[in-house]
Amino acid sequence: MTSDDPRTSGARPAHGGEAARGGKAANGETPSGTDGDDPAPTAEPPATEPDRPARSWRTIGPDLRPLSVPAYRRLFIGQVFTVVGAMITAVAVQQQVFDLTGSSAWVGFASLVALVPLVIFGLLGGAIADTYDRRKLLIATSIGIAVTSIGLWLAALAGSESVWTVFALLALQQAFFAVNQPTRSAIIPRIVPIEMVPSANALGMTVFSIGVIVGPLLVGVLIPLVGLAWLYFIDALTLVAILYAVLRLPPIPPLGERRGRAKVIDGLRYLWLKPLLLMTFVVDIIAMVFGMPRALFPQMAEETFGGAVGGGYQLGALNAALAVGALIGGLTGGWIHRVHRQGIAIVAAIVVWGASMALYGSTSILWLAAIFLAVGGWADLVSAVYRSTILQVNATDEMRGRMQGVFTVVVAGGPRVADLVHGLVAAATSTAFATTAGGIAAVVLTLLAAAIGRSLIRYDTSDRTDSGGAASD
Repeated sequence: MTSDDPRTSGARPAHGGEAARGGKAANGETPSGTDGDDPAPTAEPPATEPDRPARSWRTIGPDLRPLSVPAYRRLFIGQVFTVVGAMITAVAVQQQVFDLTGSSAWVGFASLVALVPLVIFGLLGGAIADTYDRRKLLIATSIGIAVTSIGLWLAALAGSESVWTVFALLALQQAFFAVNQPTRSAIIPRIVPIEMVPSANALGMTVFSIGVIVGPLLVGVLIPLVGLAWLYFIDALTLVAILYAVLRLPPIPPLGERRGRAKVIDGLRYLWLKPLLLMTFVVDIIAMVFGMPRALFPQMAEETFGGAVGGGYQLGALNAALAVGALIGGLTGGWIHRVHRQGIAIVAAIVVWGASMALYGSTSILWLAAIFLAVGGWADLVSAVYRSTILQVNATDEMRGRMQGVFTVVVAGGPRVADLVHGLVAAATSTAFATTAGGIAAVVLTLLAAAIGRSLIRYDTSDRTDSGGAASD
């Protein structure tokens, strides 16, 4: 239950002793987050009691402590630009495919073209991230993404009318991204203290929510001004920021005993033997497949909320509401890092998500529907932050890339399965039934799964010691 944009969305020593804590890792390395000229984060001196407004904002507002770590701060700033650029390209590809073909079916096929390399290279990319220096991988894949954007720019600028050229470059770009994303996520616990990982994830997902809103708006403004082709060039330029941030990182090889090239099957076997990690995927798949009615938005905008044929502000409101809710969640997420029972928080968030979707399906009032979707978006962010954090913190470093690879596949594939399920059920019954019943099913099945796989609701971060490894399942 996370955003499935294919260009965005986030490693600990195998035997504990976090390198990012400002001391030395278990193998005596300097913390990765200190990248040479950057000092390791140190404990802040005791401060005087802040006044009530400042204390209230610190409790409600986003936790900005990860930005005090120079390496993370540079990656964060780079992500601000690349998320917007990625969304610009995602919308531009859809528009270009429609312009070339005049068919929405071809636009839908573009999503499949993007999905296949994400699934294949998502798993392979995780294994690659567990084999080679992650800094070098980020450099290589970021350059690859930029080169494919340049290719899209040149093809559009030359007036190419081949939709297959667009598809080929899109597929290649997604293959680079499928290696880039798990690699980038796997390094977060290596560059920030472990207690800041939830806050770092929340900041990253907040930026994504902003990109989902701002990116498409910029496309609407920029196409009349500069033309569609130059949108790809703008995306390529935004990648300079993330390249600078990555170049400033020190080498970040996987930790733990080296046994040659990492294997995908070993990662899947590791996941199967770790009930806590496995449960984060189980509940996410339940929440997404049964609770995400995105495929029904166009029909409901027109038939339920009285929108114009082919779109209208009603459709825009439904699509924006989820992102707005997630943005609000990020901007008011100062409390997120204080929660120790993160497994219970995930279950509670998914229950809120499912209930919100059920209520959304039961109303024909647009503003009320937008509120329910926004609440769902807020719950989605909370669940995503804790699921990402559990994966990053509780997987050993030599397995983190593969765990993030599986995460990428689930995030990319889950919404597509949800689109199919909701479309079939709505065709057989109604959009209201498909949405409401799906939300209820998400709640019931999540509670049932949590009761059966109790490792999730038993998980407590206070049980983890500084010197220990991953928390037991």
